[in-house]
Amino acid sequence: MSQDKIKTAGQEAWVLIFICWLIAMAALFGSLFMSEVMGLKPCVLCWYQRIFIYPLAVLFLVGMFSPDRSVIRYTLPLAVIGLGFAIYHHLLYSGFIPESMQPCGEDLSCAEINLELMGFITIPMLSIFSYSVIVLLLLIFRKRCYP
Repeated sequence: MSQDKIKTAGQEAWVLIFICWLIAMAALFGSLFMSEVMGLKPCVLCWYQRIFIYPLAVLFLVGMFSPDRSVIRYTLPLAVIGLGFAIYHHLLYSGFIPESMQPCGEDLSCAEINLELMGFITIPMLSIFSYSVIVLLLLIFRKRCYP
């Protein structure tokens, strides 16, 4: 591989990890804004989604300083598991999964819609979008930058 191709791959890798970091930070600050400023109490499934997005913000930040392929080993599993929780939460919101199968307590329901932007965008939908874009960018990173 020539020096120019290595340099270009390194720059592209950095940009992809940077975009993943921006998305993770937006999700992190968005979740904190909704709970701390807007006063929306997070349900159990919201907490699980937070558990997987918060470390991604830190890992992507560290990954920007040395964008090598190993960043995928640590971030992709977190993003995929977080995406699974987000999809489950959205299916619960949508009524495809009965409320009897929800992990939330009686005081705070995981199926209760607390916020709808533009009449149809819910919190789990925002989480699905964030995790999906991160997973997609990481797969592009793996394929293009370090084949």
